[in-house]
Order: sequence, then C-alpha cells, then structure tokens
Amino acid sequence: MVGFKATDVPPTATVKFLGAGTAACIADLITFPLDTAKVRLQIQGEKQGPARAAANMQYRGVLGTILTMVRTEGPRSLYNGLVAGLQRQMSFASVRIGLYDSVKQFYTKGSEHAGIGSRLLAGSTTGALAVAVAQPTDVVKVRFQAQARAGGGQRYQSTVNAYKTIARQEGFRGLWKGTSPNIARNAIVNCAELVTYDLIKDALLKANLMTDDLPCHFTSAFGAGFCTTIIASPVDVVKTRYMNSALGQYSSAGHCALTMFQKEGPRAFYKGFMPSFLRLGSWNVVMFVTYEQLKRALMAARTSREAPV
Repeated sequence: MVGFKATDVPPTATVKFLGAGTAACIADLITFPLDTAKVRLQIQGEKQGPARAAANMQYRGVLGTILTMVRTEGPRSLYNGLVAGLQRQMSFASVRIGLYDSVKQFYTKGSEHAGIGSRLLAGSTTGALAVAVAQPTDVVKVRFQAQARAGGGQRYQSTVNAYKTIARQEGFRGLWKGTSPNIARNAIVNCAELVTYDLIKDALLKANLMTDDLPCHFTSAFGAGFCTTIIASPVDVVKTRYMNSALGQYSSAGHCALTMFQKEGPRAFYKGFMPSFLRLGSWNVVMFVTYEQLKRALMAARTSREAPV
C-alpha cells in the first residue's frame, strides 16, 4: 500500500468537504501558471479577425506564452489572480467535489450501487451549486489572469480593489457575469471529471488491475483530466471570453460564442487546448491524489483521537 492506509470507517461529509477544498487549493498553487497561460491564449485575437489575429499573435504555445509573460511582465504575472483563485477553490471545490458523494447517495436513495445516470445527476447538481456560491471569485480570477502588467494597462490593483471596482462600475451583476456559461461549463466539467474518475477507478478495482492506492488514483485522475478537456474546452473558452469582456462588448454568452465563430472560425473554441489539458491533467492528478490521501489522514486522525486511551 502506497500512502495512507484506508480506514474501516468511511469519511464523513465534513471530512470530504474540507479535504476537497484543501486539495484543490494545493493543486491550484502547483498548476496556476498553466491556467494563466490558458486564459491568455483563449482571449488572444478576440478583437480581431482570424487573419489579423494570426499575424499579430503575441503568444504561441504553452511554453511560449509562459516565457513571453515572464520576459515582458515578470515571473509574478504567472500568478495573477492567485488569491481569488484560492478563494474560488476553497468555496467552489468544497461544494462540487466534497458534496458529490452525498448528493450521489441522495439520488440513489442510499444504495451502494450507483448507475451512470445518478452519477451524472450528482455531478451536474454539485457543479451548478458550486457556481452559485463562488461565481464572483471566478470573475475576479479571470480578470486578473487576463490583464497584462506591461505598458501600465492594469485594470485592478488588488483582489479587494477588483471586487469593489467591478461592483462599482458594472453593478452587483458584474460580479455574476458569465454565470450561465459557467454553470453549463461546470455541470459538464463536473460530470466529465468526477464521473470519469469514479468509473475508471471502479473499473480498475473491479478488474483487480490495481488496488485502492496512489497508482490507481493517479491513473484515474489522468484519464479524467483528458476526457474533461476534450468535452469542456469550447464552453471554457466562451466562459473566459465573456467574463473578461468589457461592459457591452457581448450581449450574452450566446452572442459571445456566435461572434467567436464568425470572426475566428470553429478552431477558436479550442484555443488554449494544450495548456487546458496540461493544466486539467496535472490539476486532476494533484487534486484527486491529495484528496484521497487527505480523507484517509483526517479519518485516521479522528479515529485515533476518539480511541480510548
């Protein structure tokens, strides 16, 4: 057995809730530069046609984007929006991942044998619920990641300043901009991510190919990250563009998607695919492996504390 040994007592809802938020924050700390590179690639060329965008490309590829940002804006630019990102994960992942098993049990009425329909329903429910809780943090994170430090064109000076400025200039609704595409994205992401992880892990264990430890968690998480990137990239690009747009640039998320298609063609919906995959793949591996270990560690600590001396 690699890592913490599984306890006889299943983890409580509180342990899952806290473990998911903490694991997601750790994963974000490690993979945040990839997420920032993804955002920069996704918004590149949004105000130009495909021909002009290709000619004036500032960022090329994942490594090229990261190197360009470091050279022109400094290494700290890779962590633009980190504070909002951690705020987002602590509230967002706690709900969408930490409550997944509880919601799944609710839909299956306590049965241990959950079908794919129940898993998809649970993933959609917790994904949408998480957006309702954490949308303002996501808006601020995207705005920070999109702004360039070079040339003095910063829109916001700090995380608190960003919340205040958006609320003052765009109203309370500005902090909830892009909620519809974000709910769509996270319902899709949650289903792809959690359900795929669930199914791959169950299949590996039932076929006795692996035991319930680190290699199994790593394999399941990597597969989940790949499937999620393919399915969620188009919605993710629209969400990023719409949340980062100036007031009045797009009338709705649908208008944003239509404008992208008309100006840049269908390939625009997969802009930043490689950093998306690198980020989601690595994020999933770090998050799920950490989450599984944290659940076991927290339950072991609880059992040890409650054991008679």
